[in-house]
Amino acid sequence: MKTIKNILGILAASAVMTACVGDLNVTPIDPNANTVDKVLTSQAALDSYISGVYLGFATSGYYGPNGDPSISGLDGGASQYIRGLYHHQELTTDESVCGWNDQTIKNFHYMNWTTDDTFIYAFYSRIFMVVGAANEFIREVAKLDNMDAATVSRYVDEARVLRAIAYYHALDCFGNVPFATDEDVVGVPPSQISRAALFEWLETELKSIISGNNLPGRTGVAAGHVGMGAAKFLLAKLYLNAEVYTGTARWNECADVLKSLMGDGYSLHTTSSGVYPAYQELFLADNDKCTDEIIFAIQQDGLYTQSYGCTNYLIFASTGGQMDPDVMGISSGWGGLRMTPEFYNKFSDDDARKLFYTETQQADIDDIGEFSNGYAFMKFRNRTSDGSYGKEAGFVDTDFPLMRYADVLLMAAECQAHGASIDGLTAFNQVRQRAGLSPVSTLSLDEILDERARELYQECWRRSDLIRFGKFTSGYTWQWKGEVKDGKDVESFRTLFPIPDSDRLANSNLEQNAGY
Repeated sequence: MKTIKNILGILAASAVMTACVGDLNVTPIDPNANTVDKVLTSQAALDSYISGVYLGFATSGYYGPNGDPSISGLDGGASQYIRGLYHHQELTTDESVCGWNDQTIKNFHYMNWTTDDTFIYAFYSRIFMVVGAANEFIREVAKLDNMDAATVSRYVDEARVLRAIAYYHALDCFGNVPFATDEDVVGVPPSQISRAALFEWLETELKSIISGNNLPGRTGVAAGHVGMGAAKFLLAKLYLNAEVYTGTARWNECADVLKSLMGDGYSLHTTSSGVYPAYQELFLADNDKCTDEIIFAIQQDGLYTQSYGCTNYLIFASTGGQMDPDVMGISSGWGGLRMTPEFYNKFSDDDARKLFYTETQQADIDDIGEFSNGYAFMKFRNRTSDGSYGKEAGFVDTDFPLMRYADVLLMAAECQAHGASIDGLTAFNQVRQRAGLSPVSTLSLDEILDERARELYQECWRRSDLIRFGKFTSGYTWQWKGEVKDGKDVESFRTLFPIPDSDRLANSNLEQNAGY
């Protein structure tokens, strides 16, 4: 497979290097100095060890934004996990364009990527780096006999959820992928699993984690860790997209998981604690306080988790032209990300989620490389809820909310629209009410899709939503789709990305996805 540095070697960091923030603000252990069973003798040691798996989502490497990225041969910033997820899930849709001339970045929005695309290879590599790190953690920790069994089981299940998140993104973006777990022999090229089989494995794995009941509920989750809510959320997402992944819809199963999750104490964040509306507080530098709604977030810290990806990318790349970087809480903008007019037109003027910069911008994108063409995003900011700055202006403190309760409510609405037994209408109107919009009396699929766009933009769900609703490659166009200004339909095989050429050359077990 691709060149990924030895995970245990990566974790052998110096004492001055801290790993994550909150409860994950720990010093990674040095497994080269001791055998793992001798080092892993406390919960603090397990925190240190699992921090390396969490960091796979949060940073480019383990030595700062410019230091030695975890995947050799790739730019650290461009290969960061959430930045890669954004490339695949947002730049390919009506939601976002990027005007840079960085290699093949524009090809995502043009929807003409190829099998040797560097950015596709970067994200694919990130996914399997996280899988490898989680496998190694599970392999080593599961055999410990010198610690409380319940503690060991909890940490193993945390790693299983993190591995499932990575495999979910592999399933969604690449379909038929290399597959290995902690039970496989290290160093042997993995075989390829079909999309349907990976769905079945994820379903079984997540149901096992949930029934095992080793993870804490909403109030018991330590900062930065996954809990039972994350496992349920991911299983609901799996069922939500089951027809895409397997050909068979699973709306009733999705509704059952959602009903369980809706009884776990989560709620919409509706009360503002500062100078910003409640909705925007979910995307500010102190959004770690929003534990009422945020089920799981990728933690960021301007001092300790510096990278040129994740929310640092979202905030800096969304700022440019005549925008004031100070309003965003940063030192300067990168001038990259904007939206198409088709996306902007989904918002009414009284929608509290309409957090865009329009003043010196034009709606039409005549030139995708010109930042003033297309309205800009102001949703994520490096400001706290009381208006203060983050810890520093060069790197942000804003966590990336990978899973939110608002999405749970919108999934419930979609399940009801497909005939499942769940009160999705009430859930749907709760989301609208927070946005300052009037309730609806009936649910239509088109309105649900548009509401998901308005509520969840820049949170990396748009491509999956458009595919599920049959509007990704055809049935709906936006500016510069298909590399023409007015947009055009593209080939249907582009609902999946290709397996990178470099990995197929390194592993003869892998076959290319159809169409490439």
